[in-house]
Amino acid sequence: MDRRNAFQLPALRTSAAEARRRVLAQLREWGANGETLDGAELVISELFTNAVCHTDSDAIGCELQLVGSLLRMEVVDEGWASTAPHPGPGDLDGEGGRGLLLVDALSEAWGVRPAAGGCGHVVWAELRYGPANDR
Repeated sequence: MDRRNAFQLPALRTSAAEARRRVLAQLREWGANGETLDGAELVISELFTNAVCHTDSDAIGCELQLVGSLLRMEVVDEGWASTAPHPGPGDLDGEGGRGLLLVDALSEAWGVRPAAGGCGHVVWAELRYGPANDR
């Protein structure tokens, strides 16, 4: 069964918590297991926060799609950044720079494409989805 949910929030740092809350609520409704919830919470937090911090967007769009055993999460910004998001060097002592490395570690696949209309980016990640009744 193909399931989909989308929402949009203001491009504010405080909206990252609301994005996490909405994603977790939707995944619980879809019956996701704890591993899926934990991974999705971290990934959406990183993707949403990056969109807020590194673009000049007014709003950030989020979409979840469950297809078979994969959960696809997309974050759409309105930014005019000249480069696409990419993993930083991951300085262990510094603040930031490790978010997309974490996304890479938790995801089956992830990537970036231009947003519709040529303004902004869509950063997507696919995670293995497990139902709560799997043991």
